[in-house]
Amino acid sequence: MNDAAAIDRFLEMMAAQAGAAANTLAAYRRDLSLASATLEGGLADADGAALATLADGWADLSKATVARKAAALRRFFGHLVDEGDRADDPSPALPRPGARRPLPRTLDHHDVERLFAAIAARLDRDPVIPTDLRLSALFELLYGSGLRATELVSLPRGAIHPDRPFLILKGKGGRERLVPISDPARAAVAAWRAHVPADRAFLFPSGATHISRVRLFQLVRALAAEAGIAPERISPHVLRHAFATHLLEGGADLRALQTMLGHADIATTEIYTHVDSRRLVELVNERHPLVDALRKRA
Repeated sequence: MNDAAAIDRFLEMMAAQAGAAANTLAAYRRDLSLASATLEGGLADADGAALATLADGWADLSKATVARKAAALRRFFGHLVDEGDRADDPSPALPRPGARRPLPRTLDHHDVERLFAAIAARLDRDPVIPTDLRLSALFELLYGSGLRATELVSLPRGAIHPDRPFLILKGKGGRERLVPISDPARAAVAAWRAHVPADRAFLFPSGATHISRVRLFQLVRALAAEAGIAPERISPHVLRHAFATHLLEGGADLRALQTMLGHADIATTEIYTHVDSRRLVELVNERHPLVDALRKRA
């Protein structure tokens, strides 16, 4: 099913039957066209898993924006079902923002260890398969640097230098930020880049451009299943959130974390960096300035 034609028919229905205003139609077209581009023209035929990749990309957006985008897609898929263009409606996979923004999913340290153990097992094969080197580089950068999926797949071939532990990245809104690159990540990238032809523009090429966000999502979930982790628990953004959460648990400063994640508002960073209650209690008991005074009194 052609996305552009399906979107046009939907908007014609909204104008004729629902009497939608011009601004509403323009907003629907914008949201549906962006969703179609993200899914590489596969929106009208998308299943629940594909819609989950869209929702994953909305994690940094406001509750109101997510609600608007999800509402547009629900009406679109409802129209396709009503018209007999689809037998099923995949829109239940879309988020329904409530009064409070829920905490994002994350992984604990054991989950991360299982993922990297699965990668290590692949790299132990003789000979090593180049796509496993690519997978290693992708995961080292996702978890080790907190890159967004779009930022990661579109990295230029020479973006990461073996002798430089950071890169300057232009993220959302054209804002530049410094992204730390760990030693294991630089080593993994160097091993993979040796298999990328020097004339390719991107570090993770595919066809004439780079691998898509959807393909990255599929690779992440496939490795999760291999590592014994339920695939629905993980996505590229979950790994970004695990990066933030584990740094915070290790004592990272919230402002520094805001800079590394590229958040314009620190309130967004606070949402992404929850800590369990035990950790908070330990911090108060160990580091509060009154603790020493209370011990002396005792």
